[in-house]
Amino acid sequence: MITATRTTTALTVDDVTLTYPDGTDRLTALDRVSLRVTGGSIAAITGPSGSGKSSLLAVASTLIRPDSGRISLETPGGSADLATVGRREAAALRRSSIGIVFQQPNLVPALTAVEQLEVMAHLGQRLFTSARRRRETHAKAMRLLDSVGLADQHAKRPAQLSGGQRQRVNIARALMNDPALLVIDEPTSALDTERGAAVIDLVLTVVREHDAATLLVTHDRAHLHRMDAVYRMVDGRLTAGSG
Repeated sequence: MITATRTTTALTVDDVTLTYPDGTDRLTALDRVSLRVTGGSIAAITGPSGSGKSSLLAVASTLIRPDSGRISLETPGGSADLATVGRREAAALRRSSIGIVFQQPNLVPALTAVEQLEVMAHLGQRLFTSARRRRETHAKAMRLLDSVGLADQHAKRPAQLSGGQRQRVNIARALMNDPALLVIDEPTSALDTERGAAVIDLVLTVVREHDAATLLVTHDRAHLHRMDAVYRMVDGRLTAGSG
Protein backbone atom coordinates (compact mmCIF):
# COMPACT_ATOMS: atom_id res chain seq x y z
CA MET A 1 0.00 0.00 0.00
CA ILE A 2 2.66 2.50 1.08
CA THR A 3 6.05 2.32 -0.58
CA ALA A 4 9.35 4.22 -0.60
CA THR A 5 9.96 6.24 2.53
CA ARG A 6 9.41 10.01 2.20
CA THR A 7 9.96 12.91 4.58
CA THR A 8 7.06 15.23 3.73
CA THR A 9 3.28 15.12 3.44
CA ALA A 10 1.78 16.21 0.14
CA LEU A 11 -0.95 15.48 -2.37
CA THR A 12 -0.04 15.67 -6.04
CA VAL A 13 -2.75 15.44 -8.69
CA ASP A 14 -1.12 15.01 -12.09
CA ASP A 15 -3.01 15.21 -15.40
CA VAL A 16 -6.16 13.54 -14.05
CA THR A 17 -9.14 12.97 -16.34
CA LEU A 18 -12.52 11.60 -15.32
CA THR A 19 -15.51 10.97 -17.59
CA TYR A 20 -19.04 9.70 -17.03
CA PRO A 21 -21.43 7.97 -19.45
CA ASP A 22 -23.83 10.46 -21.07
CA GLY A 23 -26.13 8.60 -23.42
CA THR A 24 -23.96 7.36 -26.27
CA ASP A 25 -21.19 9.82 -25.38
CA ARG A 26 -18.99 10.59 -22.37
CA LEU A 27 -19.26 13.68 -20.17
CA THR A 28 -15.91 15.04 -19.02
CA ALA A 29 -16.01 15.85 -15.31
CA LEU A 30 -12.26 16.43 -14.90
CA ASP A 31 -10.17 17.55 -17.85
CA ARG A 32 -6.45 16.90 -17.28
CA VAL A 33 -6.46 18.41 -13.79
CA SER A 34 -3.17 19.01 -11.98
CA LEU A 35 -2.35 20.56 -8.60
CA ARG A 36 -0.13 20.05 -5.56
CA VAL A 37 -0.83 20.82 -1.92
CA THR A 38 1.62 20.18 0.90
CA GLY A 39 1.07 19.25 4.52
CA GLY A 40 -0.26 22.05 6.70
CA SER A 41 -1.63 24.03 3.75
CA ILE A 42 -5.06 24.45 2.15
CA ALA A 43 -5.92 24.59 -1.54
CA ALA A 44 -9.38 26.07 -2.04
CA ILE A 45 -11.42 25.01 -5.07
CA THR A 46 -14.14 27.36 -6.31
CA GLY A 47 -16.38 27.43 -9.36
CA PRO A 48 -20.01 27.07 -10.44
CA SER A 49 -22.17 24.10 -9.53
CA GLY A 50 -21.59 21.13 -11.80
CA SER A 51 -18.11 22.26 -12.78
CA GLY A 52 -16.32 19.19 -11.40
CA LYS A 53 -15.35 20.29 -7.88
CA SER A 54 -17.03 17.37 -6.13
CA SER A 55 -15.57 14.97 -8.70
CA LEU A 56 -12.10 16.21 -7.83
CA LEU A 57 -12.72 15.57 -4.14
CA ALA A 58 -14.10 12.12 -4.94
CA VAL A 59 -11.05 10.99 -6.93
CA ALA A 60 -8.65 12.51 -4.37
CA SER A 61 -10.35 10.58 -1.57
CA THR A 62 -10.41 7.27 -3.54
CA LEU A 63 -14.22 7.22 -3.78
CA ILE A 64 -14.01 7.25 -7.60
CA ARG A 65 -11.19 5.98 -9.83
CA PRO A 66 -10.26 8.44 -12.62
CA ASP A 67 -9.90 7.41 -16.26
CA SER A 68 -6.25 8.47 -16.35
CA GLY A 69 -3.59 10.42 -14.49
CA ARG A 70 -1.82 10.02 -11.17
CA ILE A 71 -2.82 11.05 -7.64
CA SER A 72 0.12 10.67 -5.28
CA LEU A 73 -0.29 10.91 -1.52
CA GLU A 74 3.10 11.30 0.14
CA THR A 75 3.50 10.79 3.87
CA PRO A 76 6.52 10.40 6.17
CA GLY A 77 5.94 6.65 5.86
CA GLY A 78 5.89 6.47 2.08
CA SER A 79 3.64 7.17 -0.89
CA ALA A 80 0.63 5.68 -2.65
CA ASP A 81 -1.00 6.31 -6.03
CA LEU A 82 -4.64 6.91 -5.10
CA ALA A 83 -5.70 6.68 -8.74
CA THR A 84 -4.83 3.00 -9.08
CA VAL A 85 -5.46 1.38 -5.68
CA GLY A 86 -8.01 -1.43 -5.46
CA ARG A 87 -11.20 -1.24 -3.42
CA ARG A 88 -9.85 -2.86 -0.28
CA GLU A 89 -6.68 -0.80 -0.33
CA ALA A 90 -8.70 2.38 -0.96
CA ALA A 91 -10.94 1.60 2.01
CA ALA A 92 -7.89 0.99 4.18
CA LEU A 93 -6.37 4.30 3.07
CA ARG A 94 -9.57 6.16 3.91
CA ARG A 95 -9.44 4.66 7.39
CA SER A 96 -5.76 5.39 7.97
CA SER A 97 -4.71 8.37 5.87
CA ILE A 98 -7.68 10.31 4.48
CA GLY A 99 -10.16 12.42 6.44
CA ILE A 100 -13.39 13.43 4.67
CA VAL A 101 -15.60 16.30 5.83
CA PHE A 102 -18.84 16.10 3.88
CA GLN A 103 -21.08 19.08 3.17
CA GLN A 104 -23.64 17.61 5.56
CA PRO A 105 -22.20 16.14 8.77
CA ASN A 106 -24.03 12.77 8.38
CA LEU A 107 -23.67 12.02 12.06
CA VAL A 108 -25.22 8.85 13.48
CA PRO A 109 -28.38 10.00 15.32
CA ALA A 110 -28.07 7.45 18.13
CA LEU A 111 -24.44 8.23 19.01
CA THR A 112 -23.14 10.97 21.26
CA ALA A 113 -20.51 13.42 20.02
CA VAL A 114 -17.66 11.47 21.56
CA GLU A 115 -19.03 8.16 20.27
CA GLN A 116 -19.08 9.55 16.70
CA LEU A 117 -15.28 9.87 16.96
CA GLU A 118 -14.70 6.60 18.80
CA VAL A 119 -16.46 4.64 16.07
CA MET A 120 -14.00 6.01 13.51
CA ALA A 121 -11.06 4.60 15.45
CA HIS A 122 -12.58 1.12 15.47
CA LEU A 123 -13.48 0.84 11.77
CA GLY A 124 -11.83 -2.20 10.26
CA GLN A 125 -10.78 -3.56 13.64
CA ARG A 126 -12.08 -6.47 15.61
CA LEU A 127 -15.37 -5.89 17.38
CA PHE A 128 -13.87 -6.51 20.81
CA THR A 129 -10.87 -4.41 21.80
CA SER A 130 -8.94 -4.26 25.04
CA ALA A 131 -10.03 -2.02 27.88
CA ARG A 132 -6.76 -0.12 27.50
CA ARG A 133 -7.41 0.47 23.79
CA ARG A 134 -10.93 1.72 24.54
CA ARG A 135 -9.59 4.13 27.18
CA GLU A 136 -6.95 5.47 24.78
CA THR A 137 -9.54 5.92 22.04
CA HIS A 138 -11.89 7.75 24.39
CA ALA A 139 -9.11 10.03 25.61
CA LYS A 140 -8.11 10.91 22.05
CA ALA A 141 -11.72 11.59 21.05
CA MET A 142 -12.11 13.89 24.03
CA ARG A 143 -8.92 15.75 23.15
CA LEU A 144 -10.17 16.32 19.61
CA LEU A 145 -13.58 17.49 20.83
CA ASP A 146 -11.78 19.87 23.17
CA SER A 147 -9.71 21.17 20.24
CA VAL A 148 -12.92 22.12 18.41
CA GLY A 149 -14.48 23.61 21.54
CA LEU A 150 -16.96 20.82 22.23
CA ALA A 151 -15.55 18.89 25.18
CA ASP A 152 -18.47 20.03 27.31
CA GLN A 153 -20.91 18.76 24.67
CA HIS A 154 -19.41 15.28 24.39
CA ALA A 155 -22.46 13.45 25.76
CA LYS A 156 -24.97 15.15 23.45
CA ARG A 157 -26.47 13.51 20.37
CA PRO A 158 -26.75 15.30 16.99
CA ALA A 159 -30.34 16.46 17.59
CA GLN A 160 -29.14 18.28 20.71
CA LEU A 161 -26.39 20.19 18.85
CA SER A 162 -26.59 23.28 16.66
CA GLY A 163 -25.65 23.17 12.99
CA GLY A 164 -22.27 24.73 13.71
CA GLN A 165 -21.62 22.26 16.52
CA ARG A 166 -22.50 19.30 14.31
CA GLN A 167 -20.04 20.53 11.68
CA ARG A 168 -17.36 20.82 14.38
CA VAL A 169 -17.99 17.21 15.38
CA ASN A 170 -17.75 16.35 11.68
CA ILE A 171 -14.30 17.97 11.47
CA ALA A 172 -13.08 16.35 14.69
CA ARG A 173 -14.29 12.96 13.44
CA ALA A 174 -12.28 13.37 10.22
CA LEU A 175 -9.14 13.92 12.31
CA MET A 176 -9.59 10.86 14.50
CA ASN A 177 -7.12 8.70 12.56
CA ASP A 178 -4.50 11.45 12.02
CA PRO A 179 -5.02 11.76 8.25
CA ALA A 180 -2.30 12.95 5.91
CA LEU A 181 -5.01 14.26 3.56
CA LEU A 182 -8.13 16.22 4.46
CA VAL A 183 -10.90 16.60 1.88
CA ILE A 184 -13.52 19.18 2.86
CA ASP A 185 -16.71 19.85 0.88
CA GLU A 186 -18.54 23.15 1.44
CA PRO A 187 -18.11 23.25 5.24
CA THR A 188 -20.04 26.54 5.63
CA SER A 189 -22.89 26.04 3.17
CA ALA A 190 -25.55 25.33 5.84
CA LEU A 191 -24.28 27.93 8.33
CA ASP A 192 -24.87 31.63 8.83
CA THR A 193 -22.02 34.10 8.37
CA GLU A 194 -20.85 34.07 11.98
CA ARG A 195 -20.89 30.30 12.38
CA GLY A 196 -19.35 29.87 8.93
CA ALA A 197 -16.45 32.14 9.86
CA ALA A 198 -15.92 30.17 13.06
CA VAL A 199 -15.75 26.90 11.11
CA ILE A 200 -13.19 28.35 8.67
CA ASP A 201 -11.12 29.54 11.66
CA LEU A 202 -11.28 26.00 13.01
CA VAL A 203 -10.29 24.42 9.68
CA LEU A 204 -7.28 26.72 9.39
CA THR A 205 -6.18 25.86 12.92
CA VAL A 206 -6.54 22.09 12.70
CA VAL A 207 -4.87 21.89 9.28
CA ARG A 208 -1.79 23.68 10.63
CA GLU A 209 -1.71 21.66 13.83
CA HIS A 210 -2.20 18.28 12.16
CA ASP A 211 0.00 19.04 9.13
CA ALA A 212 -2.64 17.70 6.75
CA ALA A 213 -2.60 18.45 3.02
CA THR A 214 -6.09 19.87 2.49
CA LEU A 215 -8.47 20.32 -0.43
CA LEU A 216 -11.43 22.57 0.43
CA VAL A 217 -14.34 23.18 -1.95
CA THR A 218 -16.24 26.38 -1.21
CA HIS A 219 -18.59 28.94 -2.72
CA ASP A 220 -17.79 31.37 0.11
CA ARG A 221 -15.45 33.98 -1.39
CA ALA A 222 -15.07 35.88 1.90
CA HIS A 223 -12.34 33.57 3.18
CA LEU A 224 -10.38 32.85 0.01
CA HIS A 225 -7.64 35.34 0.96
CA ARG A 226 -6.84 33.13 3.96
CA MET A 227 -6.16 30.04 1.87
CA ASP A 228 -2.66 29.02 0.77
CA ALA A 229 -3.76 28.56 -2.84
CA VAL A 230 -6.99 29.18 -4.74
CA TYR A 231 -8.10 27.34 -7.88
CA ARG A 232 -11.15 27.79 -10.06
CA MET A 233 -12.92 24.90 -11.72
CA VAL A 234 -15.01 25.48 -14.86
CA ASP A 235 -16.26 22.65 -17.09
CA GLY A 236 -13.80 20.22 -15.55
CA ARG A 237 -10.75 22.42 -16.10
CA LEU A 238 -8.77 23.71 -13.14
CA THR A 239 -6.87 26.99 -13.23
CA ALA A 240 -5.07 28.99 -10.57
CA GLY A 241 -6.93 32.17 -9.70
CA SER A 242 -8.61 34.33 -7.13
CA GLY A 243 -11.92 32.49 -7.27
